[in-house]
Amino acid sequence: MAVLALALAAGTGFLVRAAQLTSGDAARNAALTDRAATSRASGEVGDALSRIFSYTPEGLARTEQAADDLLAGKAARQYDTLFAQVTKQAREQKLTLATRVVDVGVARLRGDRAELLVFLDQTTSREGQEPTHAAAQLSVTAHRDHGDWRIVAMKAR
Repeated sequence: MAVLALALAAGTGFLVRAAQLTSGDAARNAALTDRAATSRASGEVGDALSRIFSYTPEGLARTEQAADDLLAGKAARQYDTLFAQVTKQAREQKLTLATRVVDVGVARLRGDRAELLVFLDQTTSREGQEPTHAAAQLSVTAHRDHGDWRIVAMKAR
């Protein structure tokens, strides 16, 4: 009888622990459990960052249109302020910026919201000067809108 009681107690303990593991914060984070969704979020956000942080003096309108399509909320407002300054400099100084995504890590993915850490390499060129290279790191929040990921917040790290 004692063995049966011990087995029931142990079984109950295992069930409680299993419920904790499957209903906890980590289990709700699809970045840890759904490889396809994580890959799609990181791919779309990485592509968006490459597009909005790359421009030529002749292609500023194309970059601005990409930002309109790929950004929303606070990120769109921040970008508009920054891009207004960049537009003038890019034209006057014949400035080109090329941005390449080095790596994207999805920290959290829940439903239509993703939090990511993105590492970028950027090359700036001015007419008549040697290009300069810089690395950047961003914390990004994205929201899925009609099936596509849009960046809603960005913060330099």
